[in-house]
Amino acid sequence: MTADVQVQEEVVRKVMAMTSIDKEGIRNAYTEVRDDKTDCNWAVFKYDGSQVMVAAKGQTFDDFKSQFGDDERAFAYIRLQTGDEMSKRSKFLMVTWVGTGVSPIKKAKMSTDKALVKEILANFSVELTLESAHELDHEAFLTELIKAGGANYGTGVRD
Repeated sequence: MTADVQVQEEVVRKVMAMTSIDKEGIRNAYTEVRDDKTDCNWAVFKYDGSQVMVAAKGQTFDDFKSQFGDDERAFAYIRLQTGDEMSKRSKFLMVTWVGTGVSPIKKAKMSTDKALVKEILANFSVELTLESAHELDHEAFLTELIKAGGANYGTGVRD
């Protein structure tokens, strides 16, 4: 076995090692995003070595968009307001981010890691898997939430 093959096998072994998640930190961020009494509209969870943990929380969609890089893997939970002139309601999305520069091995690992994260982020209307910055679009997110919600009866005018 050559030294290159040994190095490659070691890299694969490290990448495929069991991922741990900061359950308490992620659960607290999830609860904060779901709470209508807070200003926190989103939370992003990233890898710190082999652990997924809270990387950022915030209010604006522009700040949310800035959290994702081409060489990063992340999960996110975001609250958006939908409804019509008669009824406004909060809806939630789960985002899985796999940047275009992420290695195939790390991309493959995301599916098993996502299952761990979804044990905590249990309530959402839409789940999206994204890989490029142009997909981080507020209007597209709202469109997906509206489609998932079924009927859309608003007239646009409130009497």
